[in-house]
Amino acid sequence: MSTRNIRKVCIVGGGSAGWMTAAALAFTLRGSCKVALVESEEIGIVGVGEATIPPIKFFNQTLGIDEADFIRATHGSFKLGIQFVDWARLGHSYFHPFGPFARDFDPVPAHQFWLRERALGDRTPLDDQSMAWAMASRGRFERPSPDRRRIESAFDYAYHFDAALYGQYLRSYAEARGVVRHEGKVADVALRGEDGFIERLHLADSRTIEADLFVDCSGFRGLLIEQALGTGYEDWTHWLPCDRAMAVPCAPGGLFTPYTRSTARAAGWQWRIPLQHRIGNGYVYSSAHISDDAAADFLLANLDGEPAADPRPLRFTTGRRKAFWNKNCVALGLAAGFMEPLESTSLHLVQTGITRLLSMWPDRDFDSLGIAEFNRITTDEYAWIRDFLILHYHLTERDDSPLWRDCRAMRVPDPLQYKIDQFRAHGRLVASGFELFQNPSWLAVHIGQLNWPGRYDPLTDERDTEAAAQHLAALRAGAASAAEAMPGHGAFIHRHCAAPPPGPR
Repeated sequence: MSTRNIRKVCIVGGGSAGWMTAAALAFTLRGSCKVALVESEEIGIVGVGEATIPPIKFFNQTLGIDEADFIRATHGSFKLGIQFVDWARLGHSYFHPFGPFARDFDPVPAHQFWLRERALGDRTPLDDQSMAWAMASRGRFERPSPDRRRIESAFDYAYHFDAALYGQYLRSYAEARGVVRHEGKVADVALRGEDGFIERLHLADSRTIEADLFVDCSGFRGLLIEQALGTGYEDWTHWLPCDRAMAVPCAPGGLFTPYTRSTARAAGWQWRIPLQHRIGNGYVYSSAHISDDAAADFLLANLDGEPAADPRPLRFTTGRRKAFWNKNCVALGLAAGFMEPLESTSLHLVQTGITRLLSMWPDRDFDSLGIAEFNRITTDEYAWIRDFLILHYHLTERDDSPLWRDCRAMRVPDPLQYKIDQFRAHGRLVASGFELFQNPSWLAVHIGQLNWPGRYDPLTDERDTEAAAQHLAALRAGAASAAEAMPGHGAFIHRHCAAPPPGPR
């Protein structure tokens, strides 16, 4: 065994990011390397990210976590996608599903046949071609069928959960596998004189912690990656103008939906995330267009139930670090950058960062090529997600407030404009590399935000028009019938993974 192998890792910061990292390292390294985590209960965590996307299932499965046990422990529920209300125009809504729309039945993509039917006068919404929406719109849930021939296999799902409880769940997992938690605040970060690498941490109570590799999960402040190493930050506020949020839980009310709802407001947008015993709510907004007090008042006036706490304010700058791995420090979570929660990517970026770190696991020489590749891939990932988020803001017909007028008029990144132009011309979906959001996601938002193509693929005219229309209709009918036969979202949870009733406050 090489004497240059990493022997000590220190994670700074807890919460979901810190404990996801600790759990993954404990599982993968299996005791060959000491893992320590430093966090302070006084500082606390941000913990508002309660919605996820499907790849988190793979993270939990890799760790051997039982889904039902995890849902119970985090008071979780299931998520089939996101409903967007009032984004394209007031009174208009659409669904971004997890999974495909009509399955392709020809070399020509199925959505092109749907576009042709629309050109011929059929106004069936694109949403109706989605198995996920057939379930979501009826409040139903069941796990996908393993039989790929069945319509019940044509969707995916993720979770809603209490992020603080998820962190606690993973903490128990990690500590049972040898991770050592240190309660305390980092007072100083000592750098090596010869190369500027992090050598040790000095805690406020005079303890010191040394490590070979440091993982910064300290949140927005970037205690190691920024305050100690001065890595720099790339600000994307000119494309994604919201820089504040108010978050508040409320008592259950309304439908127990198996999806997240995002409702566009005059100065931003509001999220609604249903858990088993409460609803998570938040107003993400631009401080240039509404005051903090007005945002809090607006949020409290637009809840489905009684608020369970005072609104919690958050300030952020959408963007990313100029490097995610600098010397012997890797930043994950909010320390790496901030993507507003519009498409629930925060925990996914933690997950992919962990996976990437393990795939390029260093020794104590910290090969510069591995660090460069980690930064290159992560930079691309952030840019692709950024452009997908900008798409929601830019493709709007709303002109009822200064925020939306500004978003309509802004110049977007060239790669995004190219995608918009390609779809607007012929309904073509183009991608760059291994993007997180694949064609069905881009299709949902292009159509949902009313970016109508000038024409459909001419090859569809070479096919049997009646047969294609019948096929689309059969897929819609099959999805509706299958959804009707499924249990309700609440009934499924009650049967398989109900959390214990909450105790007194």
